[in-house]
Amino acid sequence: MKNRCSWCGEDKLYVEYHDCEWGVPVHDDRALFEKLILDGAQAGLSWLTILRKRDGYRRAFDGFDAEKIVAYSQSDISRLLADAGIVRNRLKIESAVKNARGYLDIMDEFGSFDSFIWRYVDHKPRQNFWKSLNELPATSRESDMMSKDLKKRGFNFVGSTICYAYMQAVGMVNDHLVGCFRHGEIKKLS
Repeated sequence: MKNRCSWCGEDKLYVEYHDCEWGVPVHDDRALFEKLILDGAQAGLSWLTILRKRDGYRRAFDGFDAEKIVAYSQSDISRLLADAGIVRNRLKIESAVKNARGYLDIMDEFGSFDSFIWRYVDHKPRQNFWKSLNELPATSRESDMMSKDLKKRGFNFVGSTICYAYMQAVGMVNDHLVGCFRHGEIKKLS
């Protein structure tokens, strides 16, 4: 039996996410945008709730194609509010549209979202060596800076806690516990 971070419990989908995705460095712009939108949708909810709805989000938000999302009209917002495959929260849905505009602006300015977002860790994953879950921080100096910068650029649902969770998810920080089998595997990916 593999030793895992205990936060994933025994739910099959959550375990698979822990074992295959969480903490793996992501450099694909669209995947980075998707994760940012999903982390914002998670605010106030469990990540497992969003994970269970991820396919619904991909379908409802045109595969996270930001060019399509920025063109959403009020009828698209109404369509999304009626879609049981996603979290039907008007503020979160409208923020996804607003964040798509910010994402495209960053792409124009920096050439890629990857080069913008990874600069918070100098383009190299931070390797942490936590022994227990209660050592994991909810925020960091880097997530504070990321949050402040994204908010200045018009993004919503990007508080420091959401930004830190995002950093964990996309592999900007390796927060697998040292006793977890994935800690060493993720460390080798940096």
